[in-house]
Amino acid sequence: MTLRVRWGTVAIAAVPLTALVLFFVYPVVGMLARGLWPDGSLDLGAVTEVLGRPRTHRVLWFTVWSAGVATLVSVLAGLPVAFVLHRLRFPGRDLLRALVVVPFVLPTVVVGVAFRQLIAPSGPLGSLGLDGTATAIVAALVFFNISVVVRTVGAFWEAIDTRREEAAAVLGASPWQVFRTVTLPALVPGIVSAASVVFLFCATSFGVVLTMGGLRYSNVETEIYLLTTQELDLTGAAALSILQLVVITALLVLAARVRRSPGPVDRTTKRLPRPRLRQLPVLLWAGLVIVFLMAPLASLLSASLRQGDTWGLDNYRALGTTGAHNALLVPATTGLANSLQIAMVATVIALVLGSCVAFLVSRPGGGRPMGVLDGVFMLPLGVSAVTVGFGFLITLDKPPLDLRESALLIPIAQAMVALPLVVRTLAPVLRSVDDRQRQAAASLGAGPLRVLLTVDVPVAWRALIAAAGFAFAVSLGEFGATSFLARDDNPTLPVVIYRLIGHPGAENFGMAMAASVVLAATTAVVMFAVQRLRVASVGAF
Repeated sequence: MTLRVRWGTVAIAAVPLTALVLFFVYPVVGMLARGLWPDGSLDLGAVTEVLGRPRTHRVLWFTVWSAGVATLVSVLAGLPVAFVLHRLRFPGRDLLRALVVVPFVLPTVVVGVAFRQLIAPSGPLGSLGLDGTATAIVAALVFFNISVVVRTVGAFWEAIDTRREEAAAVLGASPWQVFRTVTLPALVPGIVSAASVVFLFCATSFGVVLTMGGLRYSNVETEIYLLTTQELDLTGAAALSILQLVVITALLVLAARVRRSPGPVDRTTKRLPRPRLRQLPVLLWAGLVIVFLMAPLASLLSASLRQGDTWGLDNYRALGTTGAHNALLVPATTGLANSLQIAMVATVIALVLGSCVAFLVSRPGGGRPMGVLDGVFMLPLGVSAVTVGFGFLITLDKPPLDLRESALLIPIAQAMVALPLVVRTLAPVLRSVDDRQRQAAASLGAGPLRVLLTVDVPVAWRALIAAAGFAFAVSLGEFGATSFLARDDNPTLPVVIYRLIGHPGAENFGMAMAASVVLAATTAVVMFAVQRLRVASVGAF
């Protein structure tokens, strides 16, 4: 490696590393320091006291068991769907693939609202008595994460050489024996990777648990929020944040160790079969799962069109108002405009930083330093968005980083949340580029920038657009950090929805339903566009 290339690598790495230190490490450390050094000296006794509280034990137990059960159910429910959508050929398959992904990128507040509407006493499933129960929370977590299993395991399923399965069948193996001895071993890395990521997302779920659990059920994420905002117990919040960071970092390490590329799929010679009669049980199971995924959204849409005993668009028209009894300081439409504007800025920031990181970690011969760099930029997944948001408030409030009144405050926070997804979308695609093509271009006199534009960009442009779509969707629905940073006179749409739910009145409730549908529809449109690019980004984790 020439000195010029080394200095170029350092310069590229300096940009995202500086941003990560200033807008992630510094705020998080500042928040933890405020809690662990309340009087200027380290108070480990207070941390021990927090971790010894009976309520803390209940919160930890609920976090572990709810995430564990949701992960198990997600895997069991998602495997048949992955088979149907990635190993069979039938009309409308691409549309179903896109629909299955939509729940994963929906704002968590919308997921919570949709499920509450479905199981509320007046809802379609109200007779089951699930409203306000732990079962409902687990079901919502499953709804949110099935697509991770489908996309991750589906990518591995597509890459399996069908000739091995056919050879086993010719030798007399039953379909179950073929699955157990040939298919399942090839899927295990994908299943383990998907399960670890699903557990991570379930354990750090904020909007779903806050919306559906209220004060009765709390996981670590919502407990940090309650300790910070309602009890002002920064020591307790800091202790839980550290515990969460340690556990989630361990999960990320596990996911990295088992993560393996599913390999290429030869789409020119591999023609998928059509469904067969013997596959009817799997098809029925997959159909039931898809109905399960669509039911909350259908219930949400129905509630948004209903006002009293009549049907119409009154709830949508009311979005131009501040709600009953002035529940909002500004109309809900202002929240949508703010969300779109903030999401666009956050997407640009996340793309610039994520592209730099993906470029570096995908270079061959990077070795351990690039592996460490890759892991460092996954850290935002292991820290509560609530911790990040509160850290922004208490650290970025004085020169030279006084951003309290800056329009970039919320976009930067949301970009930090979306950054890992951008890296995980781009890096696998860039790693697939044959380095000999770069070397050939360089030998013909092309400089590093020319090599990038002529070799890497033509391969990665679809992934780049997909990364932008995912970053936009994540930013659009981000609620944890934004709930701390958004002002009442300048809220985002997820914050508007949560505030409308918190104010009594049928009009406010109807507006919350309509706003949730608008936010869900906007997110769905973005994801349909990404699906057209055929980029499997969820499985990149």
